[in-house]
Amino acid sequence: MINLASRDILHGWGKFVFTGVGLGLLIGVTLTMAGVYRGMVDDARAMIDNAGADLWVVQQDTLGPYAEPSSIHDDVARDLLGQDGVLAAGNVTYLTMQIQRGGKDVRIMLAGVEQGKPGEPAYLVAGRPITRTHYEALADIKTGLALGERIKIHRQQYTVVGLTRRMVSSSGDPMIFVPLKDAQEVQFLKDNDALLNDRTRTAANPAFNRPNVPGLLDAVLASQISSHMVNAVLVHIKTGYNDQIVAEQIRRWKHLQVYTKGQMEEILVAKLIATSSKQIFMFLVILSVVSAAIVAFIIYTMTMNKIREIAVLKLVGAGNRTISGMILQQALGLGFIGFVVGKTSATIWAPLFPKYVLLIPADAILGFILVMLMCSLASIFAIRAALRIDPATAIGG
Repeated sequence: MINLASRDILHGWGKFVFTGVGLGLLIGVTLTMAGVYRGMVDDARAMIDNAGADLWVVQQDTLGPYAEPSSIHDDVARDLLGQDGVLAAGNVTYLTMQIQRGGKDVRIMLAGVEQGKPGEPAYLVAGRPITRTHYEALADIKTGLALGERIKIHRQQYTVVGLTRRMVSSSGDPMIFVPLKDAQEVQFLKDNDALLNDRTRTAANPAFNRPNVPGLLDAVLASQISSHMVNAVLVHIKTGYNDQIVAEQIRRWKHLQVYTKGQMEEILVAKLIATSSKQIFMFLVILSVVSAAIVAFIIYTMTMNKIREIAVLKLVGAGNRTISGMILQQALGLGFIGFVVGKTSATIWAPLFPKYVLLIPADAILGFILVMLMCSLASIFAIRAALRIDPATAIGG
């Protein structure tokens, strides 16, 4: 049985290998789609891990700061330090935006952090941490920025003093970290023309420009050029304290929404990328069906091209099991070649994707099992056709 299958493959090895390569590229696309989904999940989890927080304190009735807009006052962090079980609290802001580099747009997530507090990158691969209160930045290497390079973010120039790795948003956009005050200006303050218009409107409002209340107008104008809002407060809890209990206390006494690390991961994975994961799953199903159909068609065509040879085998006494085994082995051989080509091609082109593609061994093993199963099922049509061949065909014209 093995000799029959191998000899038949060797007889037309060029067509067989070429078909296997074509099937392999399709399998490679399927494995890559699975890797894209794994990469999205890993990006979301990496963002949570890199935040270095036990609790996320955000605006009440929101899923912020990653899934929904959230705005709270930055003095909340000081209030939380007096809460039982809280070890450290740091204000953070997050803003997805475009920056210009070398004449090209680069999409990033801008993070505003406080030095030495939760939210800072846990490690650097080059350079040093931010030491000044203004105009210094840490950049993920995926941005393509280099140490000492200057970048313009809205109205200000920032110098890259440190580089990080795998500091990305849940969408896979690389992150740039700047001092909190700078990030607040970028996110919450208006441009100069808008501020000028607001000053004119405020001065024309009699409620803010009373003749008998000196200093009122100046105070109101000063409030328009300063921001004390942040998107979230990241909290470290003390050893031995339960994060759920601390979170419940903050919700009760501070009237804010609080999420634990597990809850934030569920928001990002189960809610934020849920639609994308469903789309990818549908693509995987469609690609699997198409692959199965292609294998079935190829094996069926190869079998029908050997009608006379199969009839001769039946004439000389070959049983149905022998003929079925030959076709099944050819189908499995085609699947094996396709899987090797697919796994190799997916490994080669995965790093070229703009977003992170995570190929894990478990997916490869599962993919191999499914490919072999798919090829086995696809060979059924060819086997049934081969078993219906009349031995007399070998004698006829």
